[in-house]
Amino acid sequence: MLHHISLGVRDLALAGAFYDAALGALAYRRVFEDDTAIGYGVNDDEDILCLKLRSDASPPGSGFHLAFTATSRVAVDQFHAAALAIGGSDNGAPGLRPDYGDNYYAAFLIDPDGHHIEAVTKTAA
Repeated sequence: MLHHISLGVRDLALAGAFYDAALGALAYRRVFEDDTAIGYGVNDDEDILCLKLRSDASPPGSGFHLAFTATSRVAVDQFHAAALAIGGSDNGAPGLRPDYGDNYYAAFLIDPDGHHIEAVTKTAA
């Protein structure tokens, strides 16, 4: 359904370092960049997430977050640890979320610009 999502960020270098760490743990990478944007995905020039430098950037309101697919629980753990090391804020440590399903394993973070993100897998341990 979605082609890509763009997030406004106030500091592209900091946001890039944060998403390099967080998304790198999930096997996503920079697929393009220029002076005002960084795209992440799997294939060159095919971004799924795009960071856009905007001096007036602010996160969407309450209730909005982005959930990224993880291939394993270990990847969720690595996503959380890597992002915290770069300046993310914990918004829910890695663990099972039984309210969402028997194998719903996720971690929640807030990026340096205030965007709420999640990594999730539904694979069994």
